[in-house]
Amino acid sequence: MKQDKILTLLGFCRKAGKLVVGTEKVMELAKSNKECLILLASDISDKTEKEITYYANKGKAVVIRTPYDLKTLSHATATTAGIFATEDKGFCKAILQGGKEVYGDSI
Repeated sequence: MKQDKILTLLGFCRKAGKLVVGTEKVMELAKSNKECLILLASDISDKTEKEITYYANKGKAVVIRTPYDLKTLSHATATTAGIFATEDKGFCKAILQGGKEVYGDSI
């Protein structure tokens, strides 16, 4: 049930305008050294995960590789992407309660 909670929260986050979508925008956010939570689809490339995790670990971002594939995340957020982020502390904390494989130490 916790996994469904993450999908629901992502949908709410997008509707609230608090969701950053796509590799380029999320990469910019990770490089900006702002506190944020980055979520990756389970089928995202290892290269992309490594690059985002590198910048996240240099800054204040937390990265979670979700158990959901791109199709599932895209359906939950009504947008086609495999990488998402949010700076909203409320959404970050709620999502982290159901998250797995956390990298980083902020938020």
